[in-house]
Amino acid sequence: MKQTISRRAALSGSIAVGAGLGLSRRARAADQTIRIGVLTDMSGTYAAITGQGCVLGAQLAIEDFAKVHPEIKVELLSADMLLKPDVALSIAGNWFDNQGVDLLTDLPLSSAAIAVGEMAKSKDKLAIYNGAASSILTGEHCGPNHLHWAYDTWGIPHAIVESAVKEGGDTWYFITADYAYGQQLEHDAASFVTAAGGKVAGSARYPFPGTTDFSSFLLSAKASGAKVIGLANGGVDAENCVKQAAEFGIMQGGQSVVGVGLLLNNILSIGLKAAQGVRLAEPYYWDLNDGTRGFGRRFQARSKGNAMPNSAQAGQYSSVSHYLKAVAAMGPAEAKVSGRATLAQMRKIPVEDVIFGKSTIRDDGRVTHAMYLFEAKSPAQSKETWDLVQLKGTIPGDRAFRPIAEGQCSMIHV
Repeated sequence: MKQTISRRAALSGSIAVGAGLGLSRRARAADQTIRIGVLTDMSGTYAAITGQGCVLGAQLAIEDFAKVHPEIKVELLSADMLLKPDVALSIAGNWFDNQGVDLLTDLPLSSAAIAVGEMAKSKDKLAIYNGAASSILTGEHCGPNHLHWAYDTWGIPHAIVESAVKEGGDTWYFITADYAYGQQLEHDAASFVTAAGGKVAGSARYPFPGTTDFSSFLLSAKASGAKVIGLANGGVDAENCVKQAAEFGIMQGGQSVVGVGLLLNNILSIGLKAAQGVRLAEPYYWDLNDGTRGFGRRFQARSKGNAMPNSAQAGQYSSVSHYLKAVAAMGPAEAKVSGRATLAQMRKIPVEDVIFGKSTIRDDGRVTHAMYLFEAKSPAQSKETWDLVQLKGTIPGDRAFRPIAEGQCSMIHV
């Protein structure tokens, strides 16, 4: 089912798959329908890497669950948060209080995810973040009612930076989106540079959102003489940076560009002519094995523009599938009572799927699994539209994410 979400609908959070959402208090008390809300970016910087693709990932998970448990009714809501924390909170509050939503997912803006995590805690609901990336969501802003699936600002740069420094990229200059995600991404990446014996030559932060011309920041990075330019941003911003760097001949001049926040969709948008050689890290790629290829082709057949899923969108399938296993184990009536209890049930069930393989849900809310280092192919190496990257390395799950003792999560006593 194709959904069109207007600004008014985004603000009210009223888009839904299924009916019967404006329930009275009495009806909600008796209702055992599980409701999942995907709060995402449908129109902004991160629309292509989250958006309708994250809605589809959740929808596929619900469809697969229905085949095994037709007796449990599940409804899906989705809305555009417009990349504004206040809009996200307004929608989340309406969904939790008036629409009977039990699980809220995606949230591709870390500041909004932090706020919604506090709301989920106060209302004993459940939130799972696939689009949000800041590692502080399982660090100083950890909580008993949310999980961080897919990737974060520690895991992605960790996979990229170590290898880059070992290969001689020992001086870095960062171009950073000036908000929680970009700041944390730069902080974590810079710490890996220095830990590996490298040096940070400087950084430039730009206003987010709204910046489209990165020429001054790129020229500063070029002038710094740093061997590596690290892009601590994502979405369209990262794409524009790579395209403009290619126009300035930065890569041809010997400097490397590393997309610390790039995802697969960005490489396609940039084009291999400009992106070739750019490094990125993700925990999922459609062409890794038979399982990832099967899911990728299935997703592609249903997606807008025949797009393959990236890690955030595939993560929606993984996280919603596992959540629904917990619902089936404890029963929908009990699952609707407490998000905290449902999260505890999720920890009891082994996490394994075709998306990430075997995963572990840690006590700080971080879901751990392998991370993969990729390099964008040259046009000559690519055999089809989505044949975009080649595998350069694998970081196992026990090393792919920040050690739990280093996160400063208040729920962890070490």
